[in-house]
Amino acid sequence: MLTFTSRQPSGKTCDGISRRNFLKMGSLCVGGLTLADLFRLQARGETARRKSSKAVIMVWLEGGPSHIDTYDLKPKAPAEIRGDFKPIQTKVPGLDLCELMPLQAKIADKLAIIRNMAFQNNDHSPPEELLTGFHKGGRPALGSVVSRLQADAGGARLLPPYVQLDSLHDPAERLSFPAYLGSAHKPFAPGKSLKTLEPSSGVSTERLRDRRALLQTFDNLNRNLDAHNNMAGMDAFTAQALEMISSTKARDAFDVSREPEAIRARYGPATQLLQARRLVEAGVKVVSVSFVGVEKGRKEACGFGGGTWDTHGNLGKCLGHLVPQLDSAVHALTTDLHERGLDQDVAVVFWGEMGREPRITPNPNRTPGRGHWPQAGFALMLGGGLQMGQVVGATDGKGANPIGRPYTPQNVLATLYHVLGIDPGMTLPDHMGRPMYLLDDRRPIEELL
Repeated sequence: MLTFTSRQPSGKTCDGISRRNFLKMGSLCVGGLTLADLFRLQARGETARRKSSKAVIMVWLEGGPSHIDTYDLKPKAPAEIRGDFKPIQTKVPGLDLCELMPLQAKIADKLAIIRNMAFQNNDHSPPEELLTGFHKGGRPALGSVVSRLQADAGGARLLPPYVQLDSLHDPAERLSFPAYLGSAHKPFAPGKSLKTLEPSSGVSTERLRDRRALLQTFDNLNRNLDAHNNMAGMDAFTAQALEMISSTKARDAFDVSREPEAIRARYGPATQLLQARRLVEAGVKVVSVSFVGVEKGRKEACGFGGGTWDTHGNLGKCLGHLVPQLDSAVHALTTDLHERGLDQDVAVVFWGEMGREPRITPNPNRTPGRGHWPQAGFALMLGGGLQMGQVVGATDGKGANPIGRPYTPQNVLATLYHVLGIDPGMTLPDHMGRPMYLLDDRRPIEELL
């Protein structure tokens, strides 16, 4: 059994598929069949596919990290703005970092910081804007688009194209934004364990073959009654689930215990980032990860609910706890990608749903902190064959607003689409058949190209 570091309930069990009244087979519960309720076969699409080794890891710093205390320090600002931490120089001129980030300072030539980010979101609803480019805009997530366009045509895959690893507060269902592409293009969300990738006790390979034969009898299933296209490919999808559990490739890709001890030690508690690297190396196209701090018996919670970047109070103490963990995680993933020759193929972005308020404000229940601030923030990017070792954009002397025209999540996503070889100016039909652009602002971050 593979176990993830997570506070979420375990994934759905084999009764999930029966809720769809599909393949009710009594007490025989083949473990992989539960994947039919977690990971859909790619719907038939008219867009041409092209094979690519490119991939994306999207890391959500849940809660909204303070840009002023991490990647955009303001040492000349008044004390109530600049905060507790001092900047340190890196090997890249102008790319100064928080003093709690010495590991990133050593590899600054492999990083790029976008300091002129602006967001629409001002709350902690699931980060739709980061995944789709739109705040409650009803557009599909980047991973869902990739699932639609780049999935193998006409055959089963041993690994899903889009994987969502656990969030601290939001179940994967709330982080799924396939929109009008349909539920076939939700991410595969393994939850706490990958027990569903193992055949149930007593289920032999021969019985799996029998199940495949039975699935063929559903090829003529009438899908015209399915208004939302949820049944399209369900029979083939379940066949894919059977392929996944009859091979060790999927289980091995998630199993970080197969890594050398030195590599696991390098990542430390950031196990999901190691899982993400293993997944993209094995062929997954998009992996989204929620990165929060690991509590170590502290009396005060870091962020509401503990471990998040929502630092309304206890700002200095919480960031003193969280930032070193982030520093270690970024260094581990960056170094690992370079050592494995994946830095040209795998693009990574670390970001949160907003920045934090420039002025440190009192908190009646805890020491002072910073409130929500969507007007300014940062995105940290690496890999993907992009131009690293630079700072893109700037904010004013208080970190309150970007100087000049800001970049937004749509621009970051346009850059990631560029890495994946997808034109963000293309359209996909919505539920009414209307062509919808992937993004409205299709400018990539030119400095990175």
